[in-house]
Order: sequence, then structure tokens, then C-alpha cells
Amino acid sequence: MPKRLLQGVVVSDKNDKTVVVKVERRVLHPVLKKVVRRSKKYHAHDEANRFKVGDVVTIQECRPLSKLKTWEVVGAVGRDGKPIVQAEA
Repeated sequence: MPKRLLQGVVVSDKNDKTVVVKVERRVLHPVLKKVVRRSKKYHAHDEANRFKVGDVVTIQECRPLSKLKTWEVVGAVGRDGKPIVQAEA
């Protein structure tokens, strides 16, 4: 089974080798029939402490690295949606 990929914005980089990524999605409200934004925060592994607050990054599922970390940063994404920085393996 392929690993899931999500794209979001780094909201915290205060932990060592960890970033917190906020992923937003749009869903249709069942009663109001209006598109609303839902967000969730994921703790992701950043080995080189490369990514800072405000960076748009892609994260990928991985094995559990700690109690909260089950995602790893794959790379940064530019404004046009193309990858600009790849995380080191």
C-alpha cells in the first residue's frame, strides 16, 4: 500500500528534529451546504532542522518515530506547486 502524502504549512519548529505541520482541507458542511475549512496538525520528522515557520512542505507517512511522530518531511513546495527543496534521505 502506498504511503500517504499531505501538504501543509509549518507552524512550529521549536522541537529538535521535529516540525509541526498544519494541513487544511475543504469540506462541504452537511446542513449549511457551504464549503468550510478543516485543519489538523501533524508532528513530522525533520532530520536536518531545515524547515522554518511559514514554509510549505510535503509530508509522508512513516513508521512511528515517537509517541506523536508518524510523519516525515519529504520536501518544500514552491508557490507554483513544484518541489523546491528535497529532504535528505
